[in-house]
Amino acid sequence: MAGVYIVLVEPEIAPNTGNIARLCAATRTALDLIEPFGFKLDDKQLKRAGMDYWEQVEWRRWPSWAAFHEGLPARARLWFVESQGAMTYTEASFLPGDYLVFGRETAGLPQRLLEQNRDAWLRIPMLNPESRSLNLSNCAAIVLFEALRQQGFREIIESVAKKVSSSHHGPRTA
Repeated sequence: MAGVYIVLVEPEIAPNTGNIARLCAATRTALDLIEPFGFKLDDKQLKRAGMDYWEQVEWRRWPSWAAFHEGLPARARLWFVESQGAMTYTEASFLPGDYLVFGRETAGLPQRLLEQNRDAWLRIPMLNPESRSLNLSNCAAIVLFEALRQQGFREIIESVAKKVSSSHHGPRTA
C-alpha cells in the first residue's frame, strides 16, 4: 500500500464507489467503507465501475463511524474533505498513514464531524461559484494524488517500475 487510506462515509452511488475502488487498486491505496450504503455490495453498477479491480483492493467494511473510529491506530491523522473548509487540500501536509475522509454524494460529511475537526477540514477550490460540487470519485482522485505527490510520488513510480521490469523477462522466442 502507498500509505494513505481513503474513507467513504455512507456512500450512496455504486458507480462512484466502484470508480474509487479502481483508483485504490491503481495506487495501492487502502479503502474503508462505512455503512449504511445507498446500494448493495453486489450491485452490478458497483462491479462494472470497479471492473475486476476489486480483487486488487485492500478494503474494509465498517458498520458505523463509531466502529471505524474505534479501529483507528492511536495517532491516526484524518483529513475531512468537504466544501467550506478553511484550508485547501494543497495546503495540507500529508504523511504516510493519513486517512482522507469523504462524505455522501448528496449530503457530504456530517456537520458535527467537520466542526470537531476544523483544523483538518479541507476543501477543493471551485472556480465557478454556480457549480455546487464535484463528483465524489474525482474529489478522491484529486486529493489522493496530491497526498502521493507530497510523499515522493516519483519514488513510488520508480519503485513500481523496478518491480515490473525485474519481473519482465522479455519476449518469448520459439
